[in-house]
Amino acid sequence: MSSDVKTLNELFTYAVNAYAENTLFGVRSEDGDWDWMTYAEFGEAVDDARGGLATLGVGEGDRVAIIADNRIEWAVGAYATYTLGAVWVPMYEAQTQKDWKYILNDSGSKVLFAATDGIRAQVEEIQGDLPDLTKIVVIDDPAGGDAIDYTELLARGHESPTPVAVAGDDMLAGLIYTSGTTGNPKGVMLSHGNLASNVAALDAIFPLAEDDRSASFLPWAHAFGQTIELHYLISQGCSTGLTSAKTLTRDMPEIKPTILVSVPTVFNKVYDGLQKMMEAEGGVKKTMFDAAIANARKREDLRRRGKRSRWVDLQNDLFDRLVFSKVRDAFGGRLKWAFSGGAAISTEVAEFISAVGITVYEGYGLTETSPVATANVQGARRIGSVGRAIPEVTITIDTDSTGDAEVGEIIIHGPNVMMGYYNLPEEDAAVFTGDRGFRTGDLGHLDEDGYLFIRGRIKEQYKLENGKYVVPSPIEEQLQLSGFISQVMVYGEQRPFNVALVVPDFEYLDKWAEEKGLNTSDLETLLQDAEVQELFKTEITRAQSKIKHYERVRDFTLETEEFTPENGMLTPSLKIKRRTILERYGDQINDMYEADDPLIGRDVSP
Repeated sequence: MSSDVKTLNELFTYAVNAYAENTLFGVRSEDGDWDWMTYAEFGEAVDDARGGLATLGVGEGDRVAIIADNRIEWAVGAYATYTLGAVWVPMYEAQTQKDWKYILNDSGSKVLFAATDGIRAQVEEIQGDLPDLTKIVVIDDPAGGDAIDYTELLARGHESPTPVAVAGDDMLAGLIYTSGTTGNPKGVMLSHGNLASNVAALDAIFPLAEDDRSASFLPWAHAFGQTIELHYLISQGCSTGLTSAKTLTRDMPEIKPTILVSVPTVFNKVYDGLQKMMEAEGGVKKTMFDAAIANARKREDLRRRGKRSRWVDLQNDLFDRLVFSKVRDAFGGRLKWAFSGGAAISTEVAEFISAVGITVYEGYGLTETSPVATANVQGARRIGSVGRAIPEVTITIDTDSTGDAEVGEIIIHGPNVMMGYYNLPEEDAAVFTGDRGFRTGDLGHLDEDGYLFIRGRIKEQYKLENGKYVVPSPIEEQLQLSGFISQVMVYGEQRPFNVALVVPDFEYLDKWAEEKGLNTSDLETLLQDAEVQELFKTEITRAQSKIKHYERVRDFTLETEEFTPENGMLTPSLKIKRRTILERYGDQINDMYEADDPLIGRDVSP
């Protein structure tokens, strides 16, 4: 990418000219083939959409919103908005009508892109409370009501071309609303300079080749997916196959990505799936797989110590052909790197994925930091950490907030730090230091080489009855490494010990139960079965063997309902909404503190 690029408008102009003939976005058609759009075709679509928005009265500073999952029209609408000098406001299809209403009203959005006419109809039901919203553009379906079709928007723009606006790096580019796990969403104001600085830093530490490709499933309405795939990959001339979390496994062999932008949950499922598959295979295949993993770990240990073994390398080459290449084939055969963000990935899982020849680079950041603040990179990678500060960014630890000599609140300074929260000056005052550092609300520490290690959220931290502090998320991640556990929430605030709400992996549990001759027709009954309870007791005990004694889960309850955005127990970016879950399962939690402890009998001392 040219070092002269300081805004998203300059990034767009540079990319569509420099990479005109490269493929950019791929979409799976109804007949199963993949249709690919070039950079030049993308540029033409953005030009037409920009002109179309201008005919609807959109100008500099106006807000343009979208309710849609990742799709080509999403990217077109975003860059059409940026290049008008307007502000892009993304929302999720999985959000509620109440959320849409709040964000549209708070942002003062003038035009809305709606994925379907059904979404258009829901928005029109509340449009009387949205005085700024003047027009809806429907993407997929023929538009009903007073809306217009996406194709009509492009046609209008083609007849009324509008030049790319000149944007300053301090001009507002996007309002990304946080998930609102504890209240209304907050609009994070990200400038052209915020986002472009993140792209420039990534270019400096992890340049990609034009033939690199991602399989996009993380929502672009979230800062991580948007900055990496929509801005950074475009700046590098790369391509992106559009898929989803539900179709990722099906689509990756066809997309053949070289990189995967993901969150730890996906890697946990890969780890879990391979472990289950090998257990089911048994025999020679299981023995060979275990030997391959053990040898790969030995090779990594030697590498860390600056050593090599010819024998270990020869074995690794053999195992790579016989075992690991087949694993990579499930990812399309070309996957080399995975970028993980959103939460810390388990060291065990990261080492496992790396062993099969896919290097996981963990990073850290927040929507408020555009989002990347630290990253592990080639030649500077420390498993278990989230890397070191990216160029122009500084990380400091405020230990005054914890009283601990090492662990404290992570504070970020740099050009990637947001302009502020939209219309929330009191929130700005709470998160900005006197020199515009951003208080993240996350706990962490830096090692002697500047690598950052995350310890969890300050707001999630609670005290047990005995005064000891607990951060639940690392415990939850460890428990989820069990193949039988799909989701879990740990709780113990002002209680004598921690307990857990557990959602089993029912596909795996059903198979196990059938082998045991148990009746699987009624899930509620199955989960109360003594053998099932004993199974989960064993799994939880094993999974938390490395967890501090006082942090360990001492009781659990099994639930049938999955945590999802649709039932309000997950945010659209797949974070646990603890308050909602506590409200839903308060009685079950209270019951666990009154019942005998199934893990350690009546000894409940922490």
